[in-house]
Amino acid sequence: MTKEELFQNIQNKESYLCVGLDTDIKRIPKHLLKYEDPIFEFNKQIIDATHDLCVAYKPNIAFYEALGAKGWESLQKTIEYIPKEIFTVADAKRGDIGNTSSLYARAFFENMNFDSITVAPYMGKDSVKPFLEFDNKWVILLGLTSNKGRDDFQKMDLVEGGKLYEKVLRKSQEWGGESQLMYVVGATQAAEFESIRTIIPNHFLLVPGVGAQGGDLELVSKYGMNSQCGLLVNSSRGIIYADDTVDFTKIARKKSKEIQLQMTEYLQKYL
Repeated sequence: MTKEELFQNIQNKESYLCVGLDTDIKRIPKHLLKYEDPIFEFNKQIIDATHDLCVAYKPNIAFYEALGAKGWESLQKTIEYIPKEIFTVADAKRGDIGNTSSLYARAFFENMNFDSITVAPYMGKDSVKPFLEFDNKWVILLGLTSNKGRDDFQKMDLVEGGKLYEKVLRKSQEWGGESQLMYVVGATQAAEFESIRTIIPNHFLLVPGVGAQGGDLELVSKYGMNSQCGLLVNSSRGIIYADDTVDFTKIARKKSKEIQLQMTEYLQKYL
């Protein structure tokens, strides 16, 4: 999917919502356990309930890997079920030496046909470049995350000035442009969005942390949005686990609609 196609979908739906499919067999409604593939059935019903309100889905790969071969089957069926116009994110956080990264890229881009994959930048250029060799596929590089441990490394002061995550943002732009690279920037860091946008003004940001993690959607939108929106704001638990009864899809849709309506307002206000 191209940057222009993604922005067009955002405009059409008046939404920049990404729904995280962090599907845990221990948390899905119990009545789904009777199905042959409960994980896929849960995802299928969530997608049916929300696909007109979001522009992206983000399966967290660990939830599928933990189930072995059956989990991979559920993931493959999920990706094939998602409407083609919706952007897909493999939240895999891969990052290894070049030949291994090449195989990871083939697995997620060729075999499973994801539009994008999250990648850790710690090993540098040669670990990231293999993911950038696929047309209309995206690398979403970890920039400033929303977890507590981010301060251990990401916000370290550098001798030459600035923070380590800022060095990552600047250096990685030498590897790929705004039509290939996105960045993960945690929603709990709204105060830093303005300065981040001075470094990467035109790139899309994948923003976790809205909803269950307490991120402020308006601040993210005000300081993170650019002329092509430039945001994919993710909500996982706040949508998919908002209810655990037979009505879980109704509540998931209700929660998604609430966010989508806010996004419509912010697109009109800040775009």
